[in-house]
Amino acid sequence: MTGNNNIERRQAVRRLLANRGETLVVCGLGSSTYDVFAAGDDDRNFYLWGAMGGAVMIGLGLAIAQPDKPVLVITGDGEALMGLGALASVAAQKPDNLTIIVLDNAHFGETGMQPSHTGHGVDLTEVANGCGFNNSQTITDYDTLDAFSNTPNAANGPRFAVVKISTENPDRALPNLDGVYIKNRVRSSLSIQPV
Repeated sequence: MTGNNNIERRQAVRRLLANRGETLVVCGLGSSTYDVFAAGDDDRNFYLWGAMGGAVMIGLGLAIAQPDKPVLVITGDGEALMGLGALASVAAQKPDNLTIIVLDNAHFGETGMQPSHTGHGVDLTEVANGCGFNNSQTITDYDTLDAFSNTPNAANGPRFAVVKISTENPDRALPNLDGVYIKNRVRSSLSIQPV
C-alpha cells in the first residue's frame, strides 16, 4: 500500500458504477479500463487503448456532444499526468455533465510501479482547482467515495476527484481491444450510425 491508502482500486470502480444509470464512461489506459470492464461490460463504456493522456479530452468531447447524458471519466494518475492540459480545457468549457475520477496509487502501474509525480508531491486536486474547477476533492475513504458517487453533477461546472488507492494489482480483465468496434458500439448505444 501507499501510505495509509486503503481503498482498493477495483472495489472503488465497482462503487462508482453501482448506480450509473445512463452514464457514458470513458476509461483511461490500463488499469482503469480493466476495472471498468470487471465491474460489468456495457455498450456505453469507451475503453481507451493506446492513447495515453487522452481520456479527459475524449470525455470532454463526449460531454459537449451529449449534454443531456452524464459522462464519467475514470483514469489513473499516470494517464492524468500525461494530459494535464486537458484539465484547463475542461474548466474553460465547464460542462455540467462531466465527472473526472483519477485513481491515484502514486505509481506508474503499467510500466513497473515506479513512483509517479503524485508520489513526489504533485497534488492533482490542487491542479484542478488552479485550472478553475469549482467542484474538486481528494477521497481517502469509502464513505466519502460513496457520497461522491451518489451525488449528481452540480450546475456550476464539472466535478473532479482524486481517489487515493492502494497499490494492490488485481488480475487483468480485458475487454475487446478493437478500437473501431468499441467506437461503433458506443455510437450505436447513442443511436448514432456507425461510420
